[in-house]
Amino acid sequence: MTTTVRPAGSPGDNTERRRFTLTGVVQGVGFRPFVYRVATELGLVGLVGNDSLSVFAEVQGPVGAIERFARRLVEELPPLAEVSEVRTEVIPVVCEDAFVIVASRGVEGAKTPIPPDIAVCADCVGELFDPADRRYRHPFITCTNCGPRFTIIRALPYDRPATTMADFPLCARCAAEYEDPADRRFHAQPVACPECGPTLRFGADSGDEAVAAAQHALAEGKIVAVKGIGGYHLACLPGREDAVASLRRRKARGGKPFAVMVRDLAVARRFVHIDVAEETVLTSPARPVVLLGRRDDAPVVDGVAPGSPWLGVMLPYSPIHHLLFAPVPGAAAPVPDALVLTSANLSDEPICFTDDDEAARLPRLADAVLTHDRPIHVPCDDSVVRVLDGHELPIRRSRGYAPLPVDLGREVPAVLAVGGELKNTFCVTDGHRAYCSAHIGDMGTWETLQAFERSVGQLTGMRAGEPERLAADLHPSYLTRSWAERTVGDRPLDLVQHHHAHVVSLLAEHGRLGDPIVGVAFDGTGYGTDGAIWGGEILLLSTDTQRFTRAGHLAPVALPGGDAAVRNPWRMALSYLTSAGIEWSPDLPPVAAATPAELRLLASQLESGFGCVPCTSMGRLFDAVASLLGVRHRIAYEGQAAIELETLATQERSLPHLRIAVRDGMLDPAPLLAGLVGGLRRGIPQAVLSAAFHVAVADAVGEVVSAVGQAHGVRTAGLTGGVFQNVLLLRLCRSRLRDRGFEVLTHRVVPPNDGGLALGQAAVSALLALEEER
Repeated sequence: MTTTVRPAGSPGDNTERRRFTLTGVVQGVGFRPFVYRVATELGLVGLVGNDSLSVFAEVQGPVGAIERFARRLVEELPPLAEVSEVRTEVIPVVCEDAFVIVASRGVEGAKTPIPPDIAVCADCVGELFDPADRRYRHPFITCTNCGPRFTIIRALPYDRPATTMADFPLCARCAAEYEDPADRRFHAQPVACPECGPTLRFGADSGDEAVAAAQHALAEGKIVAVKGIGGYHLACLPGREDAVASLRRRKARGGKPFAVMVRDLAVARRFVHIDVAEETVLTSPARPVVLLGRRDDAPVVDGVAPGSPWLGVMLPYSPIHHLLFAPVPGAAAPVPDALVLTSANLSDEPICFTDDDEAARLPRLADAVLTHDRPIHVPCDDSVVRVLDGHELPIRRSRGYAPLPVDLGREVPAVLAVGGELKNTFCVTDGHRAYCSAHIGDMGTWETLQAFERSVGQLTGMRAGEPERLAADLHPSYLTRSWAERTVGDRPLDLVQHHHAHVVSLLAEHGRLGDPIVGVAFDGTGYGTDGAIWGGEILLLSTDTQRFTRAGHLAPVALPGGDAAVRNPWRMALSYLTSAGIEWSPDLPPVAAATPAELRLLASQLESGFGCVPCTSMGRLFDAVASLLGVRHRIAYEGQAAIELETLATQERSLPHLRIAVRDGMLDPAPLLAGLVGGLRRGIPQAVLSAAFHVAVADAVGEVVSAVGQAHGVRTAGLTGGVFQNVLLLRLCRSRLRDRGFEVLTHRVVPPNDGGLALGQAAVSALLALEEER
């Protein structure tokens, strides 16, 4: 948005002075050098600077040149900049003969968005491997257009003294580049060189010797911890079965897949299938881990991604990564072209990122450490995405994306929303923006809770300071809710129902707060207002986004044994068969998968109701069907059964008709289960039945949403919750709803899973606060 204010009696001659104030992601992205370059090219005089809220510029010269400046200001942005608003004002002309960059200044109570960390740019990589360049093979090469941002910022405005680079004074040559408006490193805060920058170390070795020593250790099958931008990774060769097995054992990883970093796209294509849209995301400045279809001949041992048809792949994003994938001059070290790369932590613990972590936690995880002395202020895991219709579908939003804000479209009070229990992130509102944290993790350990508290302090300190109110999940046993209750003091605490938060997060990221919507919230677990476990929800939101009506849901079924049912899909399959009145015949896969003792115990539980909670979770229905079809009876990580069910589904168009009955908003899967059992007994392939199941769910979604929308005059639908990480189901549901005339919202900014929950909580709390003020 651009607004111009002209004072009464503005001079009518051809010379004018105009002030521009730009807000958005305008710090740490080369914005002041960009403004300087445009102004000087147009022969304008004036100044440019930044404060904790914005970049401001005053330009003076012919009106035509100023108009051209205004156009170029928004049309030729630096690659990483995002401008949310431009305000202009005509001000008195002054006597001036140059254009200058002025010192940063603070503005009380207002702060600009924090830029995320971004991959080293092509220009810097070129210099990294250019023997004639003075930063040849410098592991910390960076410029205005790339490198660390969020993880090194201690305070705003974003200037070197407010970063972890403050301890590395610039040498004369770096200082000259830093002060030269024509240089690519003009006001690049992390800039350094071998003379004045951080040092890479591997034991007693430094520099190139450290890189070669790390390459030798990897070739020997060792696990090497590598300090990156947002924390330490654990690395090993993906073709070494012994190394991968050791890594899995040390991390207590279970069967959850590892990601692989590859040298370049050519190597990536040996591991996975990549289309044009996926290539674009892989090579983007964010450099996320992209989940891609694994090639049958991918050169990885089975232990990298056991039984998975997907492989998470990423490209190098720091100079250290590029050096590890390149020969060291004069050394005979073997050069890898791919590495297993996973966060350095025990499963369910936060990532290692400090010197204390290196000393206390890394020895049990790694055989050796490639480290450096540039401190990491804010830890930040790798982001994980799938690609849907050319856009990211976030699975984990962290490095490269966090903490870019979501514009809420209105000024709101300062709220801290503490998120959920799994895949935790939190959210802080500041003005009209909501800032979602980087990925914290599952809130199951004291270490993760400490990491959560530290991250809350860091982000709130950079934003609006102490929040006026807090928001948490309704679940009485969530550690995040307990933390909020201990912390809130005399401030309001809003408890937000889980699936309501999911739907509102979707509205918030689309800038649609206050719009009526029929939200489809499908996930594994969420505490309902009736004390049951919800997760197959059809929610109606009117213009009062902060409230909802439960307009429909999956029919309840017993969740026998709580978490035991989640870890053992065969238990859910038999619970569903019992609910549908289908006998536990020995020919059915879930019956054959359980021991006689397990079957007796489950039958007793279901008959007595002991340890059984009513459950309407679509995630548990996916688990049940996966077991019923013989795909997965016991899981090693969250979502495993559903993931394998999705990938099993055939592409064939001719499928048996399966049906979920829809009555008064209730989705009853009994006919579906009977159809699946019948299909198994007729010998219909698993892949066909899996596809038919997905179609049946989408048909039911189309039917129930259409009925609710028609009854209430709502023509917008939303698909959210962890189940909609399933791209097959997402596409089918979206197609059914569009065919019925609905506009369909899906996630592109925050994950559909619980990693996006805090944004919805924050928006609900903020809207409740505004309502109280009226």
